[in-house]
Amino acid sequence: MYDRSYEDNTMIRIMSAFILAMLSAFACAAGQPLQLADGAPDRYIVVPGDTLWGISGTFLKEPWRWPEIWRMNREQIRNPHLIYPGEVIILDRDAQGNPMLRRESGRLGPQVYSEMIDQAIPAIPPNVIRPFLSDPLIVEAHALDSAARIIATQVDRVYIGNGDLAYVVNADPAHLNWQVYRNGQPLRDPESGEVLGYEAFYLGTARQVERGNPATFEMITTTQEVGKGDRLVPAVSPPLIAYVPHKPDFPVEGRVISVYGGVDVAGRGSIIAINRGASDGIEIGHVLALERNRVVSERDEQDDKLVVSIPPQRVALLFVFRIFDRISYGLVVKSEGTVEINDFVRTP
Repeated sequence: MYDRSYEDNTMIRIMSAFILAMLSAFACAAGQPLQLADGAPDRYIVVPGDTLWGISGTFLKEPWRWPEIWRMNREQIRNPHLIYPGEVIILDRDAQGNPMLRRESGRLGPQVYSEMIDQAIPAIPPNVIRPFLSDPLIVEAHALDSAARIIATQVDRVYIGNGDLAYVVNADPAHLNWQVYRNGQPLRDPESGEVLGYEAFYLGTARQVERGNPATFEMITTTQEVGKGDRLVPAVSPPLIAYVPHKPDFPVEGRVISVYGGVDVAGRGSIIAINRGASDGIEIGHVLALERNRVVSERDEQDDKLVVSIPPQRVALLFVFRIFDRISYGLVVKSEGTVEINDFVRTP
């Protein structure tokens, strides 16, 4: 009779080796153990004005590892269980002693909350990025060429502001509220030199008060003077997106290509654009490290010049809140120095 014991034992050894290899790979992928912030509390009460990023920093030295301490999977990152003011967050540990967060059942205090207070805690301060959620920001080359255009202003006015009238051709009569733009600077990939898109320059909002061709528009808000040749596009409502801070699960290697507002350097609270977008796997909520590559010039024993690369210096962290196909916009949430165009963007 054929003895299967040898084959079975061999199979067991193979499966055991496979399982150990998988566990080892998982351990490597998981990275370093979570590090709690100094003075991390055992219990935290969520209050209005909190953000996920701020609460993350209360518990973690690396706030972008928020999904790990909550034990979130990828689906929960995209569609998180929301956190509300009044909820109590408990810092706990699992059977292996690893830190984890959980909600305490119920909410603190009387169970009476207004609808305003009962809204979910945002990932980052919404007032900072709200203007950037509905503005087009990035347009393809010549995309505004066919948009509605101002051909005349009020009599004796070269430029107009709030409350003034403009006369516009090619305006869709179905839309009442519009945004005013001017063609902006091209955004070039610093690696290839290719134009990735154009940063449309936002000028304000307008309302169509009399339909026709030309139609009559009233300027509602203006960030600067508006004039003949400026373009209009229908206004859109800002998207409501639930997301949590998390780092990419793949290597990112990109560059800073623009600081919004036409300046050369950025700091905490600035909006910047990078040359990586949806086609590169970038997601809303990704946290990226902004780094500056460094080199040192010195002389060798023969007095020949040497250029030696030293480890890059991290200058800030970036929270991505809006993505296009090949470009993303993010908020500088933590800065240890100035961020400059051409700085590197990498997985933290």
